[in-house]
Amino acid sequence: MSVARHRLVRTPSPRAHWVLLASVVLLAAGGLGVNAVLGKGGYAGHDVRPVVAGAAPAAVLAGGPVIDARGGTAKSSHIPDRTIALTFDDGPDPEWTPRILEVLRRHGVPATFFVTGAAAARHPLLLSTVLADGLELGNHTTTHTDLGTSSAGRAGWEVRQNQLVQAGAVGRQTALLRPPYSSTPDAIDGAGWLGVQRAAALGYVVVLADLDPKDWQRPGVDAIVAGATPRDQHGAVVLLHDGGGDRAQTVAAVDRLITNLQADGWRFQTVSGALGAAGTSSPAGAGQRLLGWASIATAQFAMLLGTVLPWLLVLATVLVVLRALIVLVSAPLHRRARRKRWRPGGPRDRPPPVTAIVPAFNERAGIAATVGSILASTHQPLHVIVVDDGSTDGTAEVVRGMRSPDVWLIRQPNEGKAAALNTGLAAARTELVVLVDGDTVVEPWTITELVRPFADASIGAVSGNAKVANQRGLLGRWQHIEYVMGFNLDRRMYDVLQCMPTVPGAVGAFRRQAIADAGGVPVDTLAEDTDLTMALLRAHWRVVYAERARAWTEAPANLGQLWRQRYRWCYGTLQAMYKHRGAVLERAGGGRLGRRGLPYLLLFQVLLPMLAPVVDVAAVYTALFDPLTAVVSWSAFLMLQLVPAVVAFRLDGERLGKLWSLPLQQFVYRQLMYLVVVQSVVTAVAGVRLPWHKLHRSGEAAAAANRH
Repeated sequence: MSVARHRLVRTPSPRAHWVLLASVVLLAAGGLGVNAVLGKGGYAGHDVRPVVAGAAPAAVLAGGPVIDARGGTAKSSHIPDRTIALTFDDGPDPEWTPRILEVLRRHGVPATFFVTGAAAARHPLLLSTVLADGLELGNHTTTHTDLGTSSAGRAGWEVRQNQLVQAGAVGRQTALLRPPYSSTPDAIDGAGWLGVQRAAALGYVVVLADLDPKDWQRPGVDAIVAGATPRDQHGAVVLLHDGGGDRAQTVAAVDRLITNLQADGWRFQTVSGALGAAGTSSPAGAGQRLLGWASIATAQFAMLLGTVLPWLLVLATVLVVLRALIVLVSAPLHRRARRKRWRPGGPRDRPPPVTAIVPAFNERAGIAATVGSILASTHQPLHVIVVDDGSTDGTAEVVRGMRSPDVWLIRQPNEGKAAALNTGLAAARTELVVLVDGDTVVEPWTITELVRPFADASIGAVSGNAKVANQRGLLGRWQHIEYVMGFNLDRRMYDVLQCMPTVPGAVGAFRRQAIADAGGVPVDTLAEDTDLTMALLRAHWRVVYAERARAWTEAPANLGQLWRQRYRWCYGTLQAMYKHRGAVLERAGGGRLGRRGLPYLLLFQVLLPMLAPVVDVAAVYTALFDPLTAVVSWSAFLMLQLVPAVVAFRLDGERLGKLWSLPLQQFVYRQLMYLVVVQSVVTAVAGVRLPWHKLHRSGEAAAAANRH
């Protein structure tokens, strides 16, 4: 993974990615919604339906279980004497349907399965197995909806969608339908009769039952067998269930029922076989099969989503909790360790000379404030080298106009920040150097705090505390919160674990020898600060964090600029992680980076942001079906961020009142951040190289430093 210096490709517009994000979230939420509907439809249940006035004609109430009301006149049919038509509702079920099929196969008995479209779409291969055994399929609506109490449009969709699923699964269509919540003909009420009429209008023959042992209540095998056994010699349609719950009793009862009736000379048929009815099953048209395949594919996607997303949500929750615990435990450890290591006043009688190197590319708005803040430092002696990297806005003229003997100006063609830093390092004459971005203002004691840890000869670099200068807008406040509770809280943890992966480009101090041992500032990645820091650790230098070395940097002022900056940061970090992956097998500093720092980056800065959409999708889905649970879950997730935020703000001496915008950060800002990570990972995997992105500066860093 490598990158050229500038202008290789045009950065994708963040606007397009918002559209992509919205589409993915809506697709996932829609898939979960479909899964919820199918899941409900797969478990039929037997709810009490409302009573509708009216009843079926007397001839239907006293007639047989098979009702053909097509053509406007209802005709009832009975099953021939000493004939049994076993029927099974609410399947197919992946556990119970195969067990029932095995019993039927062993006894050589046919049956009719009235399947729901929801269950059939989730398990389409079971329909093929039913037909392969010479059995029969019927329609039991899509989501087990009462055809008589639902709207006419809903009733029609329920029946037609089931037919499409069967067409997609087995390429056939059926003319047999059993309305949900039906039983024997004499139990048909007004709603039941309306359901029969609606089914007839759609071209279906309605199949009810003669015997209903209510096996769905699981009354026991003996009770089911008794309820399914005819009391005389008349034939019967027996209503049983292969789906909708635990059907172990039904399986055992079917086995015993068949054995008993066969021994008594009864014969078994499908419904159409028993009536000698032809044309109840026919090939589906090509259009129906195509739509059926699409319906099944949608159901399969929804089922996969419903299976995978909960596990991903658990993983995301575990990572959030784990990160909170890690940083909260390490923060007090870092404070105690810092107090022991560096006492106020420092260990040296005479402070060492320091050179501050400022790479600048079109920084006219803030360069004077940056250089001026460095010159005002309490640390002396101090020299400043400004490397003008091909600026076209008069940056060099501003520096030259300062007329300070301690400021050296070097101009070079535009070659990139890393090249500018290497130019400055080559010109420096001191062992200790402080690198400061051209849009950053340091506090008077910052350089003193950065230099103090170098009393330890094993330390090769010191990270400063970069803070957001332009906090006035909502976007600025969000970035400020992220800097304090994210970047700086993490740096305390990295310091404790001795695996600091990044000394920020905004403010940091280095030994020139350490940089030389690392091979200089790298020019082959976009995150040269991360790349350099990792190289220092692998060269067996220590890197620590000086929280009092504060510097104020200007953050992006709009979402477009923020997108471009974070896109570069994230992509550059991925490059650096890949480049230094060999540290996993190394010892000392490299090993600590490879086995502590890199896994932390991978888990919490790559994997966790990529799982973040799962949290949002789950929130949307839960809000649609269970708003109270959604509110509770969202509040718990917010608390997992608020507690570390309070700790981080206390440690940094920040006012807690600034955290009022943290709840709002969960909308737009957080989505942008994880979308950046997702896009960066995709870009890295695809091998696309990104350009350097220059942000527009307004010079607000100086004003912010003065305010603080």
